[in-house]
Amino acid sequence: MPPLLIYTDEYQRFDYGPYHPLQVKRLQWTVTLMEAYGLLAKRKTRMVTTRQATEAEALTYHTWDYLQILKQINSGSKGEELASYGIGPGDNPAFPGVLDWGLFCAGGALQAGEWVVSGQGPVAFHLAGGMHHAHKSSAAGFCYLNDPVLVILYLRSLGKRVAYIDIDAHHGDGVQEAFYHSREVLTISFHQNGRTLFPSTGFVSEMGAGPGTGYSVNVPLHPWTDDAIFSWAFDQIVPSLLQVFRPDVIVTQLGVDTFYNDPLANLSLTSKSFCHAVRFFKGLKIPWVALGGGGYHLVNVARAWTLAWSIMLGRELGQEKLPPDFQELIRPLNFNEEWLRDEDYQEQEPNWQRANVEAKGVVRAIQEAIFPFFNIFGYGQWM
Repeated sequence: MPPLLIYTDEYQRFDYGPYHPLQVKRLQWTVTLMEAYGLLAKRKTRMVTTRQATEAEALTYHTWDYLQILKQINSGSKGEELASYGIGPGDNPAFPGVLDWGLFCAGGALQAGEWVVSGQGPVAFHLAGGMHHAHKSSAAGFCYLNDPVLVILYLRSLGKRVAYIDIDAHHGDGVQEAFYHSREVLTISFHQNGRTLFPSTGFVSEMGAGPGTGYSVNVPLHPWTDDAIFSWAFDQIVPSLLQVFRPDVIVTQLGVDTFYNDPLANLSLTSKSFCHAVRFFKGLKIPWVALGGGGYHLVNVARAWTLAWSIMLGRELGQEKLPPDFQELIRPLNFNEEWLRDEDYQEQEPNWQRANVEAKGVVRAIQEAIFPFFNIFGYGQWM
């Protein structure tokens, strides 16, 4: 049963603007790099064209009035009421085709969910997904429709218990918000501390409410957190919770704006810890919906998601030279990377020590405040 990659060149019709951090071409670059390494051979994988979600599917979470606003913008019409829906100059521009873009992001996530629950394959990777900031009635953080929420709701409609794990630099606030009162969806978000980065949420104290108390787990990381710190914190939190929660399906948001040279965040990760997390997800051997996410250094996105896809295929790539044609593609935009994997990168003192101390405190707080809800009382090893 092969993994599924969900993609369409239709994405290139959409443009947030020449100076906007989210450049849609990063998706095309990723597929180009995958092809160059022979990772899209038909005999070893499946690739399908992204479909758009229907309005009815979008309405399983988003409000009718919000979709009408997106529909107006889609056709080029704009009104004074846009600001009240989080749309306007800045993060969430009102560009032509914005609803179509959102429906592609949502539709691909639903395709991924349909693929894995039908038993056609163990994992489906939707590159354009992971729009985790969108709210029920408003856009936020470059996100218009919240595809992780929509696919989780679809999975829940089939009676599936879902664990959502988000490793983007920004807190997965929109997904947490949607399931804050549910004990059938476990949300775990690793992100840069909300004191220092949008959306200024995602603190350990945000644990869920009512029957969902304990089922929202936040791991805020201090700027300068590097591979060793992240991987240690990940291993202290995720395996124990998933072992007890026992999800039927996992949904992951694989943002790579955590890397040390991303322009929008201040973490210090590399492909090393990113691949550590992806290997863990594959090793669970349960249905897996993999979604894209943030990443504003375009070459990092292409390299990291190509590595992720190679792991999903069971053909993990090593330290490879970037193909000459790919290097020619990226040079005009002043990218000088030559290798698929990053070299080891570690923050210097005192930055590393502060990040390490913060991570230890966060992990201890989660183990003391949240683990008891799952009857977990034995903690892991300290660094």
